[in-house]
Amino acid sequence: MKEEPKLPESALPPTDADVPKVTGIGGIFFFSDNPDASKAWYAANLGLETNPYGAVFEFRNANHPDQINYLQWSVFNRGSNYFEPSKKEFMINYRVQNLEALVDKLKQNGVTVLDSIETYDYGKFVHIIDPEGNKIELWEPIDHVLTNFGGKTNK
Repeated sequence: MKEEPKLPESALPPTDADVPKVTGIGGIFFFSDNPDASKAWYAANLGLETNPYGAVFEFRNANHPDQINYLQWSVFNRGSNYFEPSKKEFMINYRVQNLEALVDKLKQNGVTVLDSIETYDYGKFVHIIDPEGNKIELWEPIDHVLTNFGGKTNK
């Protein structure tokens, strides 16, 4: 029996994992007049396990239940420039796959991309602005690095 020749990877059709898209929420960020007091209130009243950056929520990946994923909840000091140029009181971080291709698609669609992709041990980030003036953070995570950091999480 003769084996069929294998196609090079570049000739294979894309899988769902290759499609540049949002896969979930990666973070919720908002302003406070007193971030430490806000974190303490959420800890005392809603039971959040907090850390110097806010709180981390741990959940399972729906498509790969053996994988742990994370969502970052952070309170920023009112007046921080991190949300600029948005004038909003909050910013959402979306978990994405194939960030480079997504940025290319966004640029082709005329979306304002605010910065270049930055790479860290725990993933890649870039910021965009939606039509309502909301700054959005896009994150292609490397979750196992966060798992290795350890620390308390919210489950």
